[in-house]
Amino acid sequence: MHEIIILVAKYFIVIPIIVAIVVFIQLKDKKDKRNFAIAVIAGGIATILAARLASSLWYDPRPFVVGHFTPLISHAADNGFPSDHTLLSAFIGWTILQYSRKYGIIVLIAAALIGTARVLAGVHHVSDIIGSFVISGLVTLLVIFVMNKIKFTKKSAI
Repeated sequence: MHEIIILVAKYFIVIPIIVAIVVFIQLKDKKDKRNFAIAVIAGGIATILAARLASSLWYDPRPFVVGHFTPLISHAADNGFPSDHTLLSAFIGWTILQYSRKYGIIVLIAAALIGTARVLAGVHHVSDIIGSFVISGLVTLLVIFVMNKIKFTKKSAI
């Protein structure tokens, strides 16, 4: 069982990235491809910045530090909030959801599995995982909102 937890916690991060590439390739319209790329790049940067801000405001020692045990995955004894692996996976899932419901849900499930595995591995608390979903979801909403505003402004100016 430990091997499965380690596999999911460390390597399932590849799934959201592969799915994002598949979604990008499957988009037919050049405008959709451009918007998807902008959403991924701008949203990715904004998500990282929001996570850094959140981690400076909320310190959550990792479970293995608090519980004095060896985690299944070797990790630094730093702030566990938010979970970077879950944050990235969830961000990609939320973004893909704007373009493909099916693939977005698949990636969000993968993100939940990654988060769960990282909790079971002893490197994150559940609050770190929930925080990652909330931060990435809010940032994605903000990025989509701004992109729609810009698009709306351009259309109304023409």
